Amino acid sequence: MDSVFRALADPTRRSLLDELFAEDGQTLSALEARVPMTRFGVMKHLRVLEEAGLVARRRRGRETLHFLNPVPIRLVHDRWVSKYAEPWAAALSELKNRLEKEHTMEKVFEIYIRTTPERLWEAITDPDMRSVYQFGTRLTSDFSPGSPYRFTVADGSQVLGEGENVEVDPPRRLVQTFRAVWSDDVAQVGTSRVTWEIEPVGDSCRLLVVHDQLPEGAHPEVYGGWPQILSGLKTLLETGERLTTPGSLMYAG
Repeated sequence: MDSVFRALADPTRRSLLDELFAEDGQTLSALEARVPMTRFGVMKHLRVLEEAGLVARRRRGRETLHFLNPVPIRLVHDRWVSKYAEPWAAALSELKNRLEKEHTMEKVFEIYIRTTPERLWEAITDPDMRSVYQFGTRLTSDFSPGSPYRFTVADGSQVLGEGENVEVDPPRRLVQTFRAVWSDDVAQVGTSRVTWEIEPVGDSCRLLVVHDQLPEGAHPEVYGGWPQILSGLKTLLETGERLTTPGSLMYAG
């Protein structure tokens, strides 16, 4: 938490986050052109933001793109804000909800969790553990390559989301197609892709979730729940407890 507040205390770093909020997935050169400082200065500020987890980098071909990562802000929300001012917190969770100029959108979420890759993989694929941090939904799948999966409400009476396990490489990488069907609005988005990448770092794991192949202007509900899901996952694995922020158990029955 300290590193997040230190990073946000500087107006230049807040300006860089504003630029990524306006247009996500920018190169260093693009960001340099948007702020009145040298390339070295931009790199220095980006490093602070990355160390705080507020910016995530991802290679695409020969370029390195920078993405605004709202998960640390969600963690601040879960620790303090929801206790006192839940209506205000909605603005934070909507930090990533905007239109991009590309024909497709890519959302990148990064979080560090003190656990092992094996335990993290179990939490991602085990139906009982998944229901604890993903709004009380019920996951059904055998997680073999090419197999289907689906999310339902707790009693199985309504399908909320479905897709295919495209790539299954435990405990390192899981690639899935995803189609949200809990409302007519989200169903219109069609099929997108979610990639989970687990990397051990000391006694912890870096979890990168990339939700891409989203059409321009995709309904924010399709990808807007990731900060809360990942916050709940971290809380479960590090404390054994369940988040009880508003909406966290909406499908538990």
